[in-house]
Amino acid sequence: MDYEKIRDAILDFREKRDWKQFHNPKDLATAIAIEAAELQEVFLRKSQQDSYEIGKNDPHVKEEFADIFNYMVLFADEC
Repeated sequence: MDYEKIRDAILDFREKRDWKQFHNPKDLATAIAIEAAELQEVFLRKSQQDSYEIGKNDPHVKEEFADIFNYMVLFADEC
């Protein structure tokens, strides 16, 4: 899948929910920071060695990464 197809799928998802009204650069940047903090929380007080296992197997890591990725695509589209 190329970037344009991914972007279009994300934009379509947003449009179907009427969320564009919330997706200005300021709010998207804030959302990226919040989601990145949630990703960091998964690794809080874990060793570097443990972080590899967590990164590969914890579903929260995948979920937070997807949230960050989606917001980054939306931010890029707006800016």
